[in-house]
Amino acid sequence: MVANTQGRGLPYRGEVVYIYAYDIAYDIKNEPVEKILTQPTRDYLVGPSKRIPRQMFFYRPRIADFVPEKRVLRSGESLEIRKSVKIFGVGAMTVQVRVPFEVERLEDLVGYHDLKFAQGGLEEEVAEFAENVRKDLAPYCVRPVPSLMQAEAYTVFCVAGLPEVEGQGVRAEDWLTANRRRVAALLMQEENAESLSEQEVCESTGLYLSYYGDDLVVVDWDSAIVVGQQDALDDVLHIMELANVQLVELAAYDRVLDEALQVAYGDMNRQTVRSTRKMLENLRELRIDLARISDELSNITKFFGDWHLAKTHRNLADRFHLGDWQRIIGEKTRTLDGLYQILLQNRLNSVMLLLEVTIVLLFIIDLVVLLIK
Repeated sequence: MVANTQGRGLPYRGEVVYIYAYDIAYDIKNEPVEKILTQPTRDYLVGPSKRIPRQMFFYRPRIADFVPEKRVLRSGESLEIRKSVKIFGVGAMTVQVRVPFEVERLEDLVGYHDLKFAQGGLEEEVAEFAENVRKDLAPYCVRPVPSLMQAEAYTVFCVAGLPEVEGQGVRAEDWLTANRRRVAALLMQEENAESLSEQEVCESTGLYLSYYGDDLVVVDWDSAIVVGQQDALDDVLHIMELANVQLVELAAYDRVLDEALQVAYGDMNRQTVRSTRKMLENLRELRIDLARISDELSNITKFFGDWHLAKTHRNLADRFHLGDWQRIIGEKTRTLDGLYQILLQNRLNSVMLLLEVTIVLLFIIDLVVLLIK
């Protein structure tokens, strides 16, 4: 159950940010998306809030911010939600929803994992909204998907500041040490923090970063806690969106590879001249597609412009096992390459056999002609 957001001076306040990443197309056309569902778009820019490289480059997706909306929870409480949409050149988009909170304990935030309104849940509302965005963006898409698949969802609890102890501020790392079990329970969506093992607590909260004394970023598999970071909160959230986009695109191409391998194995058992030619064309196109998506996924995170953001992405990549995804896709790509080479060699062998037969036939014809004479 979501805690009361109308409390006065409660220790923890901030907002919960829900990130939903979708694969919407093979690619986005090289023309700016000026509007999304009538809302104007702009380039997203990362602000240099911390030490940055001398030559800063940053990939700039298009973003549209939507008018805040009122929602009523099943408990009868009302709150305001804010939506935004980002379009990425790799054929993906993210929907971000922000919900404010003010609670007394960290445990009170567990209910925000699965937010329910009087007229349905947040996840269902976002799915319908994302489908409308997909249809609106269809003219800008190259080979758009017929319908959206399940989103790659990520929940971020953004705490504006930590409660003071005896009138003095608390260092974020000290706060994490003292509240590690509660933080782990929130990340794991467990209402009873004491039920978690020490191993799970350490695993869930093990990847954290702190730049200043009062800020903190703790990332886990499907949720994170961001403390402080008010000057760079949007940038931290953007890095989390990027990591989710990479995950959803890698998963999409993994499915494509699985389908291609199944078709290839079947076609190998019933080869004809026509089918071999078609298979070679399909495999060649797929290899080009995989090379393109690999380059573009790398380019969108090549330079973050902020070392702290780069380290945040590194932690997210570790949590999402992006390296394992890339390794698996690489292995499947090499398998396809092997099939391509086998088919190509079989085709060359067929051509050579045909040439040898033709030479023999010409030799026989020459002998027949000589004998006749």
